[in-house]
Amino acid sequence: MNSEPIIEMKHVTKSYQLYNHPMDRLKEGLSLTHKSYHHDHTVLDDFNLVIRQGESVGFVGKNGAGKSTLLKLITGVLSPTSGTIETRGKIAALLELGAGFNVEYTGRQNIYLNGKMMGYSKAQMEERVNSIIEFADIGEFIDQPVRTYSSGMFARLAFAVSINVSPDILIVDEVLSVGDTRFQMKCIDKMKELKERGTTILFVSHTLEQIKRFCSRAVWMKDGHIEMDAEASEVVDLYDSHMRTGLDVKELLELKANHQGKLPEPEEESQAENDRVVTIDHVRLNRTDLHTFDPLEVRIDYTVYTERVDGFSFGVAIYSVDRKLYVFGPNTYLEKADVPCTKGKHTVTYRVPRMPLIQGIFAVDVGIFSNGGLVNLDYKNSIRKFVVSNEYFTEGTCYMEHEWITEA
Repeated sequence: MNSEPIIEMKHVTKSYQLYNHPMDRLKEGLSLTHKSYHHDHTVLDDFNLVIRQGESVGFVGKNGAGKSTLLKLITGVLSPTSGTIETRGKIAALLELGAGFNVEYTGRQNIYLNGKMMGYSKAQMEERVNSIIEFADIGEFIDQPVRTYSSGMFARLAFAVSINVSPDILIVDEVLSVGDTRFQMKCIDKMKELKERGTTILFVSHTLEQIKRFCSRAVWMKDGHIEMDAEASEVVDLYDSHMRTGLDVKELLELKANHQGKLPEPEEESQAENDRVVTIDHVRLNRTDLHTFDPLEVRIDYTVYTERVDGFSFGVAIYSVDRKLYVFGPNTYLEKADVPCTKGKHTVTYRVPRMPLIQGIFAVDVGIFSNGGLVNLDYKNSIRKFVVSNEYFTEGTCYMEHEWITEA
């Protein structure tokens, strides 16, 4: 990867003038005494950031942390109140649905319009238009006014334009959450392809696992500042722990918190028939009352509706029943285990030969994913529960192999 900076932000501040009443803006403009009727709201404050060519950077933080403002500043949609921003190369951005589209134009006309805005000639866009239309896959609507599009069709066309114009920097801000499952899979595949080519990708998603698995680096933003900037898994884990406990970064690091982020929430059960890729049909346990060292088996029946799902993986997670303790969460992607991913009904069994838990009530989550865990195909939260109990023979949460050694 080339280490040359492609984005540099130095001492950037972005503030807005807020007025309590609409007329206050006019009063301030007409005031002979230059009386101020506004108060300043600072979204980014003395913000510094360097992103290097080829990096994939995820941004996390609560709503209002400044993530979207940051991305708009990088694209040039907004100008900083103070400080400097330098970018190198072409930028393609998906910041909000329909941004940069003329709603009275057809989809086809908007393809050329967006290409022109990025500096491409009509001849250059002619070379790309067929691949854009094919990727968007919105049928005859491509020649209909954009105002007739659904939010999902907006997302399809906007993403298709952005990734087919060979950007040096791709910025994606929550737009993928609008599309259906198949569309998300296609988008993630294309983003991975761009990533391999060396495209710099900035990615905002409230699905933390997407950032954890797709990005090499993550930036946690809080109140217009950088709370943490490090390897993606570390940042996401600590941010998730912060959201659940309220502890700040310093406290979490002092406690050496190592909580895993939750897997994506389940899709709504009312998915359209033609949007189904995989469904978890039934989950069974070999037993629900166990003693320490008993085997635990989770048998999962599932159906694949397409000919084949590439990057297919299973995950099984065990939590305490109150979900305060994440016990264990292996998946077939990380462990390079093959499971059936072709059309039809299948069964897979997750087996723990010797359950090391000592006592408590535990819940089992089951999830099916594609693209190395980036796209959630189906997820069952606390689908089954089991109890572990014993006669008193030791203490703690789980049994660890050990020995006592005495010296003469």
